[in-house]
Amino acid sequence: MELRQLRYFVRVVELGSMGRAARELGLVPSALSQQISRLEGELATRLLQRTATGVIPTDAGLAFWRQAQMALRHADQAVVAAREARLSGAVSIGFAPSTASLLARPFIAAMHDRYPDVRLHLVESLSGHLAGMLNARLLDLAVLFQTDSGRHWSVLPLLDEKLFVVARPDLVSDRQPRQPMTVADAARLPLAMPSKTHGLRILVDAAFDRAGVEPDIALEIDGLTTLMNTVIDTPIATIQPGVAAGGMHEGRLCLYPLDDPYLFRRNVVTSVSDDELSPAALAARVVLADLMRTLVRDGHWPGATIHES
Repeated sequence: MELRQLRYFVRVVELGSMGRAARELGLVPSALSQQISRLEGELATRLLQRTATGVIPTDAGLAFWRQAQMALRHADQAVVAAREARLSGAVSIGFAPSTASLLARPFIAAMHDRYPDVRLHLVESLSGHLAGMLNARLLDLAVLFQTDSGRHWSVLPLLDEKLFVVARPDLVSDRQPRQPMTVADAARLPLAMPSKTHGLRILVDAAFDRAGVEPDIALEIDGLTTLMNTVIDTPIATIQPGVAAGGMHEGRLCLYPLDDPYLFRRNVVTSVSDDELSPAALAARVVLADLMRTLVRDGHWPGATIHES
């Protein structure tokens, strides 16, 4: 038995109509009827009787309705009590620049909505630096792209991001936006890339090696804002996850997915061990994971798919 079934049943009795109750509850009548039938099946008794004008409760339904109202009041009071004893504390969270460009603002909003008394400290830096901060206990959790250096971390793989060639449309005039491109095709373009110590560069260099091609790395830039502005202002391309071309660059740059099944970046919510995390940090981790999955499902995270553990 679920609280929502109790709410459905109580509203049907109050309105005396399955159809009116369904409209108020935002359900189709058949779905509401199914929920009531499941409730009756669990109780092994008939709760509602159909009439020419709607439905009325049976004697068992009337007795159940009174108790259901009481149970719902208790549930609502429990919610109020929890909100009055709001979670508080401080949480430090790290994002890579490309991740922060998409995730930081909605995460701040979600935390403010659900846990307004939790104080956030957000750090934007490269994934490797964030890993070092986690090891030094300077962060509670972070979204990382590699997780092999933390011996006592709690690790939650959440999503995989495809990588794209990102360029102005005039630089890649021989194909339509979103048209796949081979790694060999990308190697023929002048590229601006992070330096060789950057995790993304390591992934991309490995793809060029697999394809047996030598890329034209014209510039090395360790800084996402400068890198993307350079791609806007200069006839040069880069290879990045889709989120890097969003926001202020949307509409001015095109994405060309790279045709390499191994060329993706796994996003992992990583934290110090659970027994070291405060209740506020544990709550923030849940909010962060839920938000990331929602952004992918709603199509707001270009090229990302939810990782199936």
